[in-house]
Amino acid sequence: MEKSTLRRLKFLPRLFRMEDAEKLVPHPAMFLSRALKNGLIHRLMRGHYINSFLYGFPRVETVGCFLRPPAYISGEWALNYHGVSLQSPVVCTIITLSSAVGKCRNIQYKGVTIEFSKISPVLFSGFMRVDDFYIATPEKAVLDTLHLRKSLPVEDELELDNIDIEIMNKMAQKFPLSVTRRLDPLLFFQTGILY
Repeated sequence: MEKSTLRRLKFLPRLFRMEDAEKLVPHPAMFLSRALKNGLIHRLMRGHYINSFLYGFPRVETVGCFLRPPAYISGEWALNYHGVSLQSPVVCTIITLSSAVGKCRNIQYKGVTIEFSKISPVLFSGFMRVDDFYIATPEKAVLDTLHLRKSLPVEDELELDNIDIEIMNKMAQKFPLSVTRRLDPLLFFQTGILY
């Protein structure tokens, strides 16, 4: 292991892009190739790396948001995170404004599939920062899941007690009517009140 490679890695963050290495070294391709060969870094996908030797491997959520900024976690992953769904997801859905989405863009990381879904800028809200990533609020995660998947996972097993129905209904106004139609029976089932 070359000391100069390790010394230069100290100037790179835990997650970095090829552009970051280009600012640091005169021959970035050679530098990255050497660091990969020596097991000092890990390639997530073309041009995106983890500075794993110095900083270890970050959380799935952190990696997902890093790969397609601006981005936030939603879907089943966020539902589980907030305790709305008790099912452990194997897919982490990243909502982004980037057009680099679709099954062919999925990546595998720590035994989880990270998938990317593009959303309209009008709907790109309703998330909060947790540590070093963004995640949908419970209400927004329900709406995003209905929007992307057309249904929720095992609806009769969902824990909707901590969902603010008023906030969710207000957020739902920005979504297509089809989402609101899918939401109404769910809310009636949980509350017995017709919305």
